[in-house]
Amino acid sequence: MRRRIFFFLLVCIPCLCFAKPPSLTPQDTKNKIQEILKSHVSYQKLSEEIIQRSFIHYLDEIDPSKTYFLESEVAEWITPSEELLKQTLQNVQKADFSNFLTLHSCIERAVARRNQIELEVASMQMPTQVSLSEFKDLTWVKTEEDLKNRILRIKALQLETAEKLSLSDQEQFTLKLKKRRINREEELLGKSATEKTQTALSYTLKSISSSLDSQTAYFTPSEATQFMIQVQQKLYGIGAQLKDDLNGLTIVRLLDGGPAGADNKLKVGDKIIAVDKEPIVGMEISDAVELIRGQQGTPVRLTVLRTGNDTETKEEEKLEIEIIRGEVVLKESRLETSKHPFGDGCIGILHLFSFYQDSTSSSAKDLAQAINELKKDNKLKGIILDLRNNAGGVLTQAVAVTGLFIDKGVVVSVKDNTNSIQRLRNLEEKKAWDGPLLVLTNRGSASASEIVAQTLQEYGRAFVIGDSETFGKGTFQTFTLESANYGKVNPKGEFKVTRGRYYTVSGKSPQLVGVIADIVVPGGLSQLEVGEKHAKFPVSTDEISSSIEDDFSDLSPLHRLQLQNLYAASKQTYISTYTPYLEMLKANSKERIDSDKNYQNFLKELEKKDEKKDYSETFGQSDLQLTEAIHVMSDLIFLLSISS
Repeated sequence: MRRRIFFFLLVCIPCLCFAKPPSLTPQDTKNKIQEILKSHVSYQKLSEEIIQRSFIHYLDEIDPSKTYFLESEVAEWITPSEELLKQTLQNVQKADFSNFLTLHSCIERAVARRNQIELEVASMQMPTQVSLSEFKDLTWVKTEEDLKNRILRIKALQLETAEKLSLSDQEQFTLKLKKRRINREEELLGKSATEKTQTALSYTLKSISSSLDSQTAYFTPSEATQFMIQVQQKLYGIGAQLKDDLNGLTIVRLLDGGPAGADNKLKVGDKIIAVDKEPIVGMEISDAVELIRGQQGTPVRLTVLRTGNDTETKEEEKLEIEIIRGEVVLKESRLETSKHPFGDGCIGILHLFSFYQDSTSSSAKDLAQAINELKKDNKLKGIILDLRNNAGGVLTQAVAVTGLFIDKGVVVSVKDNTNSIQRLRNLEEKKAWDGPLLVLTNRGSASASEIVAQTLQEYGRAFVIGDSETFGKGTFQTFTLESANYGKVNPKGEFKVTRGRYYTVSGKSPQLVGVIADIVVPGGLSQLEVGEKHAKFPVSTDEISSSIEDDFSDLSPLHRLQLQNLYAASKQTYISTYTPYLEMLKANSKERIDSDKNYQNFLKELEKKDEKKDYSETFGQSDLQLTEAIHVMSDLIFLLSISS
């Protein structure tokens, strides 16, 4: 569960690979650039500066590990002449992307050289004591010998990881790395001139869009689908977790409630070798998964190899199995509920992994239900809303989730690219919980998570506890693919564009600065360079006027009157119930952490910044951040009880 942030970051990075290029033409590419610029918060037209950024982004897209090109081969693109920039800008405005096509063609010679180097290093002795930190902030190498050395050191690092596996798994690991490299190179080179041009145009769109700011992005069709799966935490398919074993996709898990597990046709360990008669052996896993996914209610025929029960012969049986695709909700990736006993009751712990909404459920609805169940079955003393590693989601759900804990009032204001301000308010009559509340955050808490945490903090409704600050994403984006229709992806790709900034009830935006914790309890991400301020070309931060005292300035006179009447009964104002106890809570927490040997060992490990290690919130099989949050909540409940 606690590694989910890393999974999210991986699947949402649009530059890794996309197998089949979208069916783009130069005019399509120009049109999409114009659409993005029309909506962007800062840039409404291209400039030479953006073109220069896009050249660098393009190279980073096609050679992120800098193991293909030499410095001399990319110099004209990294530090382009004024003439090249001016010419490219003029060309793009006429739907002429020839300079980007020229840049892309450089990969042909680089791939040939890389393959030759791969043959040479295969028989060379691997270097020792290679550190992952060597590959941070890479620059282009000057010579082919330097290139060979870099590739060799990367291989040494990979093999060091593989040595932790069994011998058979080591071989599989090595073959997979080779297969993925070759597939990636084939994608870049294209199977035809048309396909190569389409690939270059898609990378051009990626490069130009990401040059505007760190959140604007172009998605190929498969990436757009994956993005929506992350937002909604659901998909349409068979509901099986698959592993690429080179000779097929092995089912390692059947998801609860999914079609694959509903009728027991498929079993864990089955190996899928074809989808609707199309062989998938040797196919990139993302392509194979796309074949399996499809519209709800449609059939998919899987060719499966199943090992028999005879332990001596291990004969494989070939089966043709038809599954009707259905909706698969990734419930475990949405909300996790637990409780911690306290006195004659309990402390509720609600770990919300994303802000989601679909036709049947939402994060606010599920949270409200979880709170009601806790209250029904226990004497609920306090709630810890755990938003660690929650990277955001649907903006209106941030409002709805905040509304579970406050009376009526402004939750968030958004200012778009026209500088118009719209305030999103909670207008619900009844709170789900009005008792002691902590919001647990870390540097992976972003966007909608920051809205909830900071607004509850600013109303005095909750203390924020965790890493010193959150991710710092205070911008909002619009996505061209509607959530209700995400199965119908545009074959030319989709995009999300930064339209503006959001501001919590104080008028402050978390952009770049994040939400500052009231009580600092370090976790696994606290020493890492995680956050919007570390991104390329982030949008700047600013402030607007506070809306704790709502002036209704964004509404028409009629709507103002209606809202004033609604507010009359229960308007949320700043409360100071918990404020007197903050310093004591901080002091108690610090003393516990300072005297906890396990926690101190954990902090010492963090300071080493060994990037090979997976620093989640856990250490010694215990979630130290959460454990301390429970201690703080226990203190708060006790202090409130003796003062009442």
